[in-house]
Amino acid sequence: MCGLTGELRFDGTSPDLAAVERMTDRLAARGPDGRGLWSQGAVALGHRRLKIIDLSERGAQPMTDPEGGLTVVFNGCLYNHRQLRAELEKSGHRFHSGSDTEVLLHAYRRWGLDCVDHFAGMFAFAVAEHASGRVVLGRDRLGIKPLYTARRPGRLRFASSLPALLAGGDVDTSLDPVALHHYLSFHSVVPAPRTVLAGIRKLPPATVRVIEPDGTEHDHRYWSPAYTRQDAHAGMDARDWRDAVLDALRTAVRRRTVADVPVGVLLSGGLDSSLVVALLAESGASGLATFSIGFDSEGGESGDEFTWSDLVARRYDTDHHRIVVPSTRLPGALDEAVAAMSEPMVSHDAVAFHLLSREVARHVKVVQSGQGADEVFAGYDWYPPMAGLPRGDAAATYGKVFVDRPHAELARMLAPGVRTGDDVSGDFVREHLARPGADTALDAVLRLDSEVMLVDDPVKRVDNMTMAWGLEARVPFLDHELVELAAACPPELKLADGGKGVLKAAGRTLLPVEITDRPKGYFPVPAIRHMAGPVLERVQEALAAPAARARGIFRDEYLRELLAAPEKHRTTLGANALWQAALLEIWLQTHGVE
Repeated sequence: MCGLTGELRFDGTSPDLAAVERMTDRLAARGPDGRGLWSQGAVALGHRRLKIIDLSERGAQPMTDPEGGLTVVFNGCLYNHRQLRAELEKSGHRFHSGSDTEVLLHAYRRWGLDCVDHFAGMFAFAVAEHASGRVVLGRDRLGIKPLYTARRPGRLRFASSLPALLAGGDVDTSLDPVALHHYLSFHSVVPAPRTVLAGIRKLPPATVRVIEPDGTEHDHRYWSPAYTRQDAHAGMDARDWRDAVLDALRTAVRRRTVADVPVGVLLSGGLDSSLVVALLAESGASGLATFSIGFDSEGGESGDEFTWSDLVARRYDTDHHRIVVPSTRLPGALDEAVAAMSEPMVSHDAVAFHLLSREVARHVKVVQSGQGADEVFAGYDWYPPMAGLPRGDAAATYGKVFVDRPHAELARMLAPGVRTGDDVSGDFVREHLARPGADTALDAVLRLDSEVMLVDDPVKRVDNMTMAWGLEARVPFLDHELVELAAACPPELKLADGGKGVLKAAGRTLLPVEITDRPKGYFPVPAIRHMAGPVLERVQEALAAPAARARGIFRDEYLRELLAAPEKHRTTLGANALWQAALLEIWLQTHGVE
């Protein structure tokens, strides 16, 4: 896990090495163990390293293969790098390190753009071809690793975070009205390739982009599960599906133990993270470090789930760490979490993950997390309304149960200069759900959530908050083979037992019934959810700041309405509308966006 940067010139001049250095230095938290720069011709690459595999300097980046005429910067982990190395060695490739970065280099040399089809892992990379001057960018199937780009006349820059591109300078930081519409409508998610800033874009998941020396680009999407029933699974009953899911999850968890450093687990005590612990214990792991976090209660809402995480820790005899955070630490932690955000993230989980990651990083450099199971196995409460729904009704029903607010309401909220005339978020959802494939309405919605919402909400949140402390988070529920299996699973098995039925069935073979059959929990941060004390003061300060007044995103009367009743106004899924508006402004101010 690391951070990468780069610049490619199209105008015959040399890259701005000072800008690449600034971008690279901005990623120091993602890679505290090493720093490197490389430049040749029109291309410059930068890298910050977090040592996880091959801790020697032979794994340093940027890494060059002189024989192949290639240089790469890479962020992530190829869990099958040893198997790929053995396959490549049989073809005559010679290796000089034990790193997965060198495996990526040789895989590109052997298979070209198709190398990604051979990878099991999470990754973002940039490969520079010395002879052609071409640069190739790639991102993993589920978008676990980020990659942002900023284009100006004569050049393209890229980096693992949006703030790194800002550090490089000369970026169009005007607001993108379409992205703002998504942010306020589509549960604060801005689908790729957009970000809230007009001058910065992100490479979509499962995409390889070829950038020619003249600046022309070509994208290839290399993976997309069909979300249809497959002949290979014909005749499978509920028990067969349970066993298949459990076997695939075993493989996914085992893959994510590949490291030259210890691997811990973020243990909430819910079904997903508890299954990860149980499978690691089943495989013989001992002394496994597990970590849970809790906060003060507010508004009658508990701020921890220690009862459940303690139960799992005792059951599997883990080296368990309880992390308790008083509400007095939240205002400072909030600002630190926002500084770590590549894009505005409304979920209060971001603050919790940021605080948790800081403590976890004192003990381990790699953790497994249960993120992604709800999107893959239909665990959220907006999925049951899709059961049995005609395929053509999916968009309308999804809009009622998931979308934050109707398009018409944005006219009341936003200043004229940042409004769109069309319902661009609604159009996006309708077009996505109407795509070919996906047998049922639920299949179509799960495909949308897995390709878009999952990537630009929970997955991005975990990456940003853990990497702010040089902590690598691995997500076994987003193993691409497990996701493919889940996509083919009959919808009724996923919706059973109130959601995630097939996963709960798998869990009952390993876990205490108190864990598998408990009501769904969330990562609670009550002081933010309920706009309590210092957090409300921070919100008021941000919205009254001169920068906010000058920017004028929101209509004054709308903000007055929110501030007069901070607890009253909620989105469809119950998020605090004041927090959604204020978080955007806090993020813009924190990152110096004028």
